Amino acid sequence: MAPRSILCLLVLWSLPAFARVHLHRGGEGTLAALVARAAAGDTIVLDGVVNEGTVLIDRSLCLLGRPGAVIDGGGAGEVVVITAPDVTLQGLTIRGTRISSLHDNAGIKVNGAARPILRANRLEDCFFAIYLSGVRGAVVEGNVVQGMVVGEGQMGNGIHLWKCSEATIRRNSVRDHRDGIYFEFVTDSRIEDNLCRGNVRYGLHFMFSHRDTYARNVFLDNGAGVAVMFSHHIGMTGNRFLHNRGASAYGLLLKEINDGELKDNTFMDNTTGLLVDGCNRIRAEGNTFRTNGWALRLFANATGCSFTGNTFSGNTFDVSTNGDLMLNTIVANYWDRHLGYDLDRDGHGDVPYRPVGFFALLVERVPYAIVFSRSLFVTLLDRAERVIPSLSPAALKDDRPLMRPPHG
Repeated sequence: MAPRSILCLLVLWSLPAFARVHLHRGGEGTLAALVARAAAGDTIVLDGVVNEGTVLIDRSLCLLGRPGAVIDGGGAGEVVVITAPDVTLQGLTIRGTRISSLHDNAGIKVNGAARPILRANRLEDCFFAIYLSGVRGAVVEGNVVQGMVVGEGQMGNGIHLWKCSEATIRRNSVRDHRDGIYFEFVTDSRIEDNLCRGNVRYGLHFMFSHRDTYARNVFLDNGAGVAVMFSHHIGMTGNRFLHNRGASAYGLLLKEINDGELKDNTFMDNTTGLLVDGCNRIRAEGNTFRTNGWALRLFANATGCSFTGNTFSGNTFDVSTNGDLMLNTIVANYWDRHLGYDLDRDGHGDVPYRPVGFFALLVERVPYAIVFSRSLFVTLLDRAERVIPSLSPAALKDDRPLMRPPHG
């Protein structure tokens, strides 16, 4: 027998022999009763509106929504709770959790169940929208998550993962929640191609999560773009941190992070583009910092970090720091304020460039001094500091500044 025929037989043998498809129309019986009658491996197709409080799925089912299919929790508590492995929810509108200060009520909650697939659903008016707890191998993709515009104390997170592993979160749109996407104790997971916009606190928030990557996401108009805290081995590639503005807002905060890679990201129009606090061995390469208040705030407690091949253009402050110690490397970046020359034509300036100005150091120590920004006197002091440095750390300089932006 040909190998291909053998493979087909194996696939057919692995499928449930008696899997059935059930149609449920809203208002005709209850969805909960149909779930109770269904067997593992069955598919339920939902038509119309279900309004019967919390729906519990405790067996491996596929629940598909026809156009216009809605599960409305009626503000009673949770809406859909999944406790069985291998459950798929697709094409549904889910809404109407109860706001609570005691319980994390969610539109879709998965408790301790492996491999759920939550695809192309719409979550609206939910306290927490999607909440995964103790889940391995989840796929959350193509969902539209629209929160409620209420006070921050009455908001949960859009996509919330706690103690999960091997999750894939991709192509979702999340807005108007407390945090757009939240990871706590989550390992070996990916976050790709999502849009997080207008969330009150962070677009994406990591806590104690390791060996995760996030790539090609857009974090736009959030209270702050992304906060990655107390984690290690995080990959951050091709993301855009845009218009995250406020008194203490930033595009990306890295706090107590070890061994992270930050590559080919764009930071534009943020109060602070990138803030590095207490991190070790962060490698930043090929990123663009454009028209931010502070492009990079590199605190003196960071060690072993390197910044190479990045573009700094149009920022009020390119680099700032809060101490004299500097155990990091800044080399071969493009600075639009660099006025040096390149006599040997190797593409690098012939004299070092010091990106930290006097005024940046002054504002770091006396924030109210910002009112003197862009004055003639400040400009003269900045130039004097770069020519004859007296306050900036001696090691905080670029010995080989690029003459042209690496990205053209």
